[in-house]
Amino acid sequence: MAQQVAKKADNTTRWIVIAMVSLVVVTGVVFSIFGQSSKESASIAALDGYTLKPAVTSTIDPNNGSAITFDNGAVTTIDVWEDPQCPVCKYFADANGDYLDSLIREKKATVRYHVLSFLGDESVRAANASFCAADEGQYLDFHKALYTVQSQLENSGFWSNESLVNIGKKIGIMSTNFEDCVTKGSKVDLVQANSDSMSKYGVQGTPTVFINGKLWERKQNAFVPEEFKAAVENG
Repeated sequence: MAQQVAKKADNTTRWIVIAMVSLVVVTGVVFSIFGQSSKESASIAALDGYTLKPAVTSTIDPNNGSAITFDNGAVTTIDVWEDPQCPVCKYFADANGDYLDSLIREKKATVRYHVLSFLGDESVRAANASFCAADEGQYLDFHKALYTVQSQLENSGFWSNESLVNIGKKIGIMSTNFEDCVTKGSKVDLVQANSDSMSKYGVQGTPTVFINGKLWERKQNAFVPEEFKAAVENG
C-alpha cells in the first residue's frame, strides 16, 4: 500500500512539473509574440509626424548596375552601395543622407543608389520595396524611413511585406500600385541585378561609396558629415 501511495504521489508530482513547464513555455511564447508586436509598433511609431517631401523622379540605369539613379546632368557622380539591413549603412545614412538628398534636389550631383540584398530574405523584401517606392518618386523618403526604423537584429522578422507597406503608408505613400508592387515582389529582378553587379565593380561589403568613380575611404572611425562633404566637393 505504501508503495502504491508513493507511486501515485510520484505520478502526481510529475504531472504537476509537466504542467508548470508547459505553462512557462506557453507564457514565454505569448510574451514573445506580444513583445515582437509591440517592438514593431514602436519602431514604426518613430515615423509619426513624418512629412513626405516632393516626389523626385529616378530612373533605372542598366549600364551602372541597374541602380536607382538621380541623373540631373551634374558633373559630380556619387555611387552608394547599401543593404537596407546593414547597421553600418544606417550610420552612413544618418550622417550623410540629408546631404545626399540636398545634392539630388538641388541638382548638384548625380547620385546612384545600388540597393543590395546579401543579408537575407528581409533585405530582398526591403530592396524590392525600395524599387517600388522609386516608381512613386519617393525613394529618398522611403530610404530614410527604412533606416529610421531599422531593426537592431538582422532578419528579426520585422521587415515583412506587410510592415514595409505600412512604413510606406506611415510616411505618406498611399498608392495601391506601391502596395501591390511590395506584396507581389514585382522588382525582384532589379534586386537580383543589383546584387549580381557587385563583383563587376569590386564591391565586397556595405556601405561602399564611389565619388566620380573613385572609392571613398573615410579617415575617421565615425562617419563625419564634414569629411564626406569635403570629399564630394574636392571630387
